[in-house]
Amino acid sequence: MSWPPNSWRPLMSSSPTVIEKRLLLTPRQAAEALQISERKLWGMKASGEIPHVLLGRSVRYPRADLQQWIEERKTGGVR
Repeated sequence: MSWPPNSWRPLMSSSPTVIEKRLLLTPRQAAEALQISERKLWGMKASGEIPHVLLGRSVRYPRADLQQWIEERKTGGVR
């Protein structure tokens, strides 16, 4: 799987250099990248299933942590 996922292409089309360098993703960006709903993402965050960072009252998802989280959950095939 290449990083970033193809689902991020629309997010990066306006300014690839800025978006690609972002360390933290908003809930919307993270949900789009993972191809899940924001509601599902919120549930995963609330249960401690997915890595996240609290910045004051804002929730962000570290890009590198999400990539590692995905790698750890791969099943089957060659790693």
